[in-house]
Amino acid sequence: MLKHWRISQRLKSLTANVSYTNDSYAEVVELIQREDPDLLLLIEIDSEWEDGLAPLNEHYEYRVGKVRGEGLGIVLWSRFPFLEQEVRHLVSERRPSVFVTLDIPGIGPVRYVGTHPVPPGLQDRITHNDETTERRDSRVRDAELMLVARHVQQDADNRWIVTGDFNDVAWSDTTKLFADLSDLKDPRKGRRLLSTYHAERPLWRYPIDHLFVSDGFHLIDLDRVRVKGSDHFAITTTLTAARKDQAKPEASEEEHQTAQELVEEGTEDASEHDVSD
Repeated sequence: MLKHWRISQRLKSLTANVSYTNDSYAEVVELIQREDPDLLLLIEIDSEWEDGLAPLNEHYEYRVGKVRGEGLGIVLWSRFPFLEQEVRHLVSERRPSVFVTLDIPGIGPVRYVGTHPVPPGLQDRITHNDETTERRDSRVRDAELMLVARHVQQDADNRWIVTGDFNDVAWSDTTKLFADLSDLKDPRKGRRLLSTYHAERPLWRYPIDHLFVSDGFHLIDLDRVRVKGSDHFAITTTLTAARKDQAKPEASEEEHQTAQELVEEGTEDASEHDVSD
């Protein structure tokens, strides 16, 4: 049965990288049913995960995303209808991101982005100019985050939620630049660190799964939840509407120039290499 929308103007979001090598499908479905989010973004969804998550179709009327192997899939389930929906490939044709405009009763239109940029430092899968690149840097990831920030900046009058596995820590220069350009806020700041990866290594754990929000929201609750079989914790966030101040992002000219350079370098790097994981 489809659950009726909450009439308290609250919305609960859950974001989780389920790990495509994980086969704990039933346990993850049970977790989702227990947490009962209105917005559910799952990352690394392949065809096996799509089959295993079939029970969710009884609980969520709206869905958009891309099912793909090798840790490249991303899917959003929603109880709220979509005014707009699109799967975009910002830097690499192999890396989808979800862009939607949600129609949320009591709040109105909300822009939502779910993203999973390429992780840095992975082994390249091709030979380029007769040389095999064993490691790659973060330029493709950084470019994707800058492009998401640019989308937010160009439509700053709306409420925004941007979430996903950023493959980047909260205190990095890139994440800070993303926040400055978009003028989005990290609800963890000043509250709890909520490190999400690696779930099985407490002494080697970092906050790389994020949810950023614009003004126009008030935080009710923020938590992390263990996902059976995954090396990531999920993050859950409960929000309610607040007054939108309509202020424009005020990033400096230097920050804009840095972002443009990151986009150009990352796009070039992606085109030269078959960025795949």
